[in-house]
Amino acid sequence: MMRRLRCQGLILGFSAFLAAAGVLAQDDQFAFMPAGGRALLADLSGQAGAETLAEIAARDQSIEDWQTWAKSQGTDLDDKALATFAGYAELNLPVGEDVLSALAESGDATLLPADGKDLAIAQCQFCHSLFSGYLMHDRDEIGWTGTFKSPFHSEIPMSEVERDTFARYSAINMPLRFEDVPPELRF
Repeated sequence: MMRRLRCQGLILGFSAFLAAAGVLAQDDQFAFMPAGGRALLADLSGQAGAETLAEIAARDQSIEDWQTWAKSQGTDLDDKALATFAGYAELNLPVGEDVLSALAESGDATLLPADGKDLAIAQCQFCHSLFSGYLMHDRDEIGWTGTFKSPFHSEIPMSEVERDTFARYSAINMPLRFEDVPPELRF
């Protein structure tokens, strides 16, 4: 019980710190992991010509429409990256007016909701190994969503959309190949 409470406290405190600092998934330590939807959206918005990040983030589109839009940007995203971006966009866009206003002013993609990579880095490694507890698991989206039914995962402070975002990213991008994970992060 004490371990669980201590772990939850660490999760809440460290997650808040990371979110406030705007460093989720930006750390080179995790560059080996596939990019999440927010990072891919930031890259795509740079290719979008006259469209601003705020204009893109105001859209409400299906996965298919997001994939079509991404392809129209002349991107060289592979199928996994395209699915990761479109899955993130479908779940997390459009964003609220307050975020749209801030995006219009700054163009800062860190104002967008966290993506699956961000959430995995922030939530998975404080109670167990990121490697054995996350990176090496092969599950579909339902399987990843199901992890939140266990007592120790059900208390992770994530909204339903965040859980779905995490599950979709993870189903598309996990497991990683053993040799792609830096030796210092294994086990």
